[in-house]
Amino acid sequence: MRFKCRGLYGERTEGFALVSRKPISFLGDVDSSTGVVIDENSDILGEKITGKILVFPFTRGSTVGPYVLLRLKKRGTAPLAIVNEKGDPIVVAGAVIAEIPFVDRVEEEFFKIVKSGVRLIVDPKLGFVELVE
Repeated sequence: MRFKCRGLYGERTEGFALVSRKPISFLGDVDSSTGVVIDENSDILGEKITGKILVFPFTRGSTVGPYVLLRLKKRGTAPLAIVNEKGDPIVVAGAVIAEIPFVDRVEEEFFKIVKSGVRLIVDPKLGFVELVE
């Protein structure tokens, strides 16, 4: 199934989804050394974002988030791509700096059916996210 979205940055990427139904702050919710979610209130506590397509509604928190994304990238613990319902301009800037593909405004149905572990294609240039069967 293919869903239209707004492509904000990056190249076509394919990988497995890690889906949180809650907002994420890159400052304090994710250990930048390991890529593990450490927020006690997270629905993906203990999961590794490394090498996954990270799907979540929106970011919350700090202007330091872009620097954390860059640190994740430099340490090899960053997600492959980020898919948001609504992208925060500050974190989008961080994704650009860290060269992490980023899309938002995916058709609403996508967020109702996407689950962790499904294979996704994210194409910011063509403006779609696809669930691969």
